[in-house]
Amino acid sequence: MREVIQKIVAAETEAKRAVEEAKAEADRIIAEARKKAQDITATAHQEAAAEADRIITAAAAEAGKEKEERLARAAAKIERDVDIDEARRKRFVEGIVRCVCKT
Repeated sequence: MREVIQKIVAAETEAKRAVEEAKAEADRIIAEARKKAQDITATAHQEAAAEADRIITAAAAEAGKEKEERLARAAAKIERDVDIDEARRKRFVEGIVRCVCKT
């Protein structure tokens, strides 16, 4: 009978040890999973920030290019619209000289 009780106690002790080991393994697996999830989240965040920077840089470059194109078109239109021939320019200069000199 004593041997049976000792075997039961030993089996209980072994079962407790197995449960503790399983608990420790589960805790380790959970900790690893949390760490991997944090790493994945951090990497995804960094990649998203880098992509956002690339998009912003490209948009700023495109906006600058469009601005330059608009300025060039506006300058060309002004030059076309304000075409003063030599005779007209001479009359303007003479008129300004007369006003300044009051002759």
